[in-house]
Amino acid sequence: MPTRHEGISLIQTTDFFYPLVEDPYDQGRIACANVLSDLYAMGVADCDNLLMLLGISTDLSKPERDVVTPLVMEGFRDCAEEAGTSVNGGQSVMNPWFIIGGVASSVCRKNEYIMPYSAVSGDVLVLTKPLGTQIAVNAHQWMEKPETYEKLSGVITKEEIKKAYNCASASMSRLNRTGARLMHKHGAHGATDVTGFGLLGHARNLAQCQKEPVDFVIHSLPIVSGMSETAKVAAKKIFDFKLHEGFSAETSGGLLIALPKQNAEAFCQEIEGIDGAPSWIIGDVVTGNRTAKIGEEVRVIEA
Repeated sequence: MPTRHEGISLIQTTDFFYPLVEDPYDQGRIACANVLSDLYAMGVADCDNLLMLLGISTDLSKPERDVVTPLVMEGFRDCAEEAGTSVNGGQSVMNPWFIIGGVASSVCRKNEYIMPYSAVSGDVLVLTKPLGTQIAVNAHQWMEKPETYEKLSGVITKEEIKKAYNCASASMSRLNRTGARLMHKHGAHGATDVTGFGLLGHARNLAQCQKEPVDFVIHSLPIVSGMSETAKVAAKKIFDFKLHEGFSAETSGGLLIALPKQNAEAFCQEIEGIDGAPSWIIGDVVTGNRTAKIGEEVRVIEA
């Protein structure tokens, strides 16, 4: 949003959610990374002010609160420090459900952010984190429910679920800051972060705001290892996350970026070299009617 100072804009976002991993420290890191991602999706790599929003569950005993709450806050603060910022305030309340989130703000000149509406036909779509985090977290919980886990018998082992869960936790904890920086270097035409609406939901939102009449066609789905088959079986026997349809919710997911085709490979190579994690070219921008779809012959990539 514009400010009263000419040429200066305020980029601001807020988000919060409920615990989804077992480790309170990791939960704090994930929450912070998730809050910052909306800044990163606009190419804003530096956060000027960060507030923490914390709802402490009344269902926890005092000894539990005294252990869990400081660990969540520590994880949040450590992630903020990694992002080059600090927590400068916030609000905490007692609440029936544990909630963690925040408010991230950045004061920017025009050349420091990238509006999300400039994709053109011929661009490609890059995704910077794998899909399937929600399924990995739920599968990990199902291991504690024998009657549910039995329905996955022969599909995935407990060791494979633990590996997928750890992969998902690490992915959700990782900042999208490198991607935000490289968006400028490689001439990105717009981006969004992939969270609660799933890949296709966010792709459609991004397509709808484009200046040019274009469509986004997704041809590849990078999915946390083992979660593609798990999702297929779960859809029939437990719950349909609609992962392959593009609607499985993600938490602190990757950036979906429209990039010039000639720059996309270099972007993927550079971000992997810095962050140590791959990105993928997953789709094409074509002339169309400002919508998004998953192609008929979509390819699943085990990530």
